[in-house]
Amino acid sequence: MKKLNQTSFLKLPFLGDMAVSFGRTVFGIVLGLIASAVLIAISGVNPFLAYGALIRGAFGNAQALSNVLVRASPLLLGGIGVSLGIKAGVWNIGMEGYMYLGAIGASMVGILELGLPPFLHILICFLCAAAFSAVWGLIPGYLKAYKGVNEVTSTIMMSYIAIYLTNWVVSSFAPIAEIGKFYPMSKQFASTALLPILMKGSSLHPGPFLAILLCVIFYFILNYTSFGYRTKMLGANPNAAKYAGVDARKQIMLIIMIGAIIGGLSGAVEVMGLKRRVYMEFVTNVGYESVAVALLAGGNPLGVIFSALFFAALKAGGATMSIETGVISSMNSIIIATCMLFVIGVGVVDSRRLSRVVDNSKDDDDAEENVGASDAKEGN
Repeated sequence: MKKLNQTSFLKLPFLGDMAVSFGRTVFGIVLGLIASAVLIAISGVNPFLAYGALIRGAFGNAQALSNVLVRASPLLLGGIGVSLGIKAGVWNIGMEGYMYLGAIGASMVGILELGLPPFLHILICFLCAAAFSAVWGLIPGYLKAYKGVNEVTSTIMMSYIAIYLTNWVVSSFAPIAEIGKFYPMSKQFASTALLPILMKGSSLHPGPFLAILLCVIFYFILNYTSFGYRTKMLGANPNAAKYAGVDARKQIMLIIMIGAIIGGLSGAVEVMGLKRRVYMEFVTNVGYESVAVALLAGGNPLGVIFSALFFAALKAGGATMSIETGVISSMNSIIIATCMLFVIGVGVVDSRRLSRVVDNSKDDDDAEENVGASDAKEGN
């Protein structure tokens, strides 16, 4: 019998999967940076000088690095929430709204002088933020799971409602608002409700490190627990998940609500660690940037760490790049968009390549079976 070549697959646990996922992302980012360098050169600026200024602005000293970490904090938490949805096949892109509701929840108790130890006061603020955002996420979760309403539409609409609700709360709601200020804002948080500053002369607080820890925790939850298995099964094949006994409606609601809670905690961390009060539109577009962070990471919680830091570095170093080289201030946004396009493109090309490999493998199996059947007939 003629022996046919058959494609074999080597699946490496843990590190192997991460290496493949990160390899695609890094390759896409490198291509994006090269393409952006061409655009910078066309604008009349040396791209090497521009990138050098960007790196100095992001990592040139301890202050710059702390700025990157602080900027990454909401992106890390928001990215986790979106990534959970991606793994479940749900586009939970309402992070912006969840951040605002979490900030309102935290402010309800954060502005009060309760006479509690800081740890306890901070914990209560986080619990209130989680409760407010969970209720907010319950609405699009229920509409998606039980009424079939598209979650993209419902979460975006809920985000707009949350933004305008927050604007009203900090401008007109007397128990929270600082009435008569030049800009709509809440009363200042009590000192016991504020996250501590970790480095003197900076705004670095524990938020980024808590977010990184949460990324690691959710990576293991998704890969080594029954909850993670159900989530990924639902995202890979909803029909097979239902056949296997997964309660799709319950899982969808749970995923959206968990994402909402994480988004709410992100808003709470932002106002308790950096802003120290709730301002009108205090996280403009950060929630939507979290969607881009999750996409760049491919829905991998560990990838969210590097993706969020990459975004934060570009935002922090972009100002230095613009000042030192004269590059337009929007160039960092152009770099981010270009990298996103190349990462998505690399993912699409790789998926098609793997599909062809699988199809060829099936053809080889069929051919081998036909050869075996022919040999059996000749033997008879």
